[in-house]
Amino acid sequence: MGSLVSVNVGLPRDITWEGKVVRTAVWKRSVMGRVTARRVNLDGDGQGDLAGHGGEHRAVMVYQVDSYRYWEEYLQRTDFEHGQFGENFTVDGLADVEVCIGDRYRIGTALFEVTQPRVTCYRVGIRMNNPQMPALLVSHQRPGFYFRVLEEGEVGAGDEIVKVADGPERVTIAKIDALLYLPGHPRDQLEAAVRIPALSEGWKGSLRALLAAGGEQGNAGLASRTQATAWNGFRPLCIAEVQRESDHVLSFVLEAEDHSPLPVPLAGQFLVFNIRVGGDAVPIVRSYSMSGPPEAGTYRVSVKREGGPGSQYFHDRLRVGDSLQVSAPRGSFTLEASELPVVLLSAGIGVTPVLAMLHKLTDAADGSAPEIWWCHGAHNGREHAFAREVQELLKRASHGHSFVVYSEPEDSDRAGVDYDAVGHLTLSHLQALGVPRRAHFYLCGPAAFLADLSAALKEWNVPDSYIHSETFGSAPSITPGIREVTSRSPHAPSAEAGAGPAVTFARSGLTAPWNSRYGSLLAFAEACDVPVRWSCRVGVCHTCETGVIGGEAKYQPQPLERPVSGRVLLCCAIPMSAMQLDL
Repeated sequence: MGSLVSVNVGLPRDITWEGKVVRTAVWKRSVMGRVTARRVNLDGDGQGDLAGHGGEHRAVMVYQVDSYRYWEEYLQRTDFEHGQFGENFTVDGLADVEVCIGDRYRIGTALFEVTQPRVTCYRVGIRMNNPQMPALLVSHQRPGFYFRVLEEGEVGAGDEIVKVADGPERVTIAKIDALLYLPGHPRDQLEAAVRIPALSEGWKGSLRALLAAGGEQGNAGLASRTQATAWNGFRPLCIAEVQRESDHVLSFVLEAEDHSPLPVPLAGQFLVFNIRVGGDAVPIVRSYSMSGPPEAGTYRVSVKREGGPGSQYFHDRLRVGDSLQVSAPRGSFTLEASELPVVLLSAGIGVTPVLAMLHKLTDAADGSAPEIWWCHGAHNGREHAFAREVQELLKRASHGHSFVVYSEPEDSDRAGVDYDAVGHLTLSHLQALGVPRRAHFYLCGPAAFLADLSAALKEWNVPDSYIHSETFGSAPSITPGIREVTSRSPHAPSAEAGAGPAVTFARSGLTAPWNSRYGSLLAFAEACDVPVRWSCRVGVCHTCETGVIGGEAKYQPQPLERPVSGRVLLCCAIPMSAMQLDL
């Protein structure tokens, strides 16, 4: 039997950390008397970042007196106070190696259920004045855990903690935390964990992703699942064909110099090109999605003429026989393994990756392709690329549907033949067509198209896990708890230029020399105002995991689990050579 030593609460406040303003409630203070435990919180408590903390499955954070003693000795500190680790309940007993997911406890007049381990977060490092703390909590198997409140009631220091039920499968907090965050993900343990009703859906989703990965390298539970790249850096590929697809789109078929088959990509992936547009000019890096059949042994990219130097170089300078420096196929916008219907939604040149998916779906000789919905938007017939190719592919599908919208049809465009409606592709079109809600939706196109249609699908109650999108340019930042600041275009750091190797942020169109004062590629990207995604900042959560197009990095400190080859954790990596990052 355990006991409740202290009840700790705290409301969000702003603090200054490394030049940033952080909204956090990690500072908890012990309170006297009785406190009401409610469905999503304790009275008087709050969270600064509801995306990562709080809510029904994370209503109450629990940490143990025994772990306090452990860290006092390990860290050689004597300054701890109750709530030091951001917990609501400081308890005697309930060790992480003994408490199991689904266990139920009566404390005071409230009933609680164990739902998941602590979420790894940089803010516990701020509170502890030790940035390594998120990694230490996991690697030492002392994360602490969350309760949800099954029956609301009052609790107070001194209350006995009475266990009233065992969770099914008997998976401890320490074991399930290690199962996700540490190397080695035994399939039998994963299968047992996802069967536990009390486990939060976020954790179940991560563990299911590890199951689907089937023991592949990297951590599919924490980062987008992606195959290892076929080669590092750039290799020369030759242009075998140039094909006109519309008034403004050209396709370029690439082959190996020795004509051997190129490695098979995943449908939806893209290539990165290292281009010299002038003899002595600094190379520019551009990314283009592959549009051809994945099994062809060659790669096809389709480029729309835009105002920038990259597309102009492709359209004006390149001819059959020319050689280009090309990365291996990369990207996680790829088909899910599923028998559900597939809805391919595109606008303009966003057609390219979903066209590769259509090739893949219709290449099945046994007719096993799922039901396919092809929905595309273009200005008019002159700018409608791949119209005939799509028609021929859909003829192979036993359950294929097509719907095309022109925003500005011309007199020569035939309604009911070349296009089906005037305007822009919307959810109302999909609903009128009878597109099923239970399907995988793949979206690619301009930013407004993606934002509007993604939001509409979510409002239609399509689960996030069924909505997949490819964005042009940088992905949105993830900077939990950081107060918003005015965004700036990527730029070289304002400090004195470094003397290290060149670091290229490919999606941001920026190259700058590495400066060791920043300590990690993540901090360097932040100094350049390159959009970044992170949470723990010490190699635990993989939120910052990024594709490496070329170059080598080393880790300081080592992450708890390394990503797959061709990926890097920015938060604890520094460049060892010139690097090109998919960022």
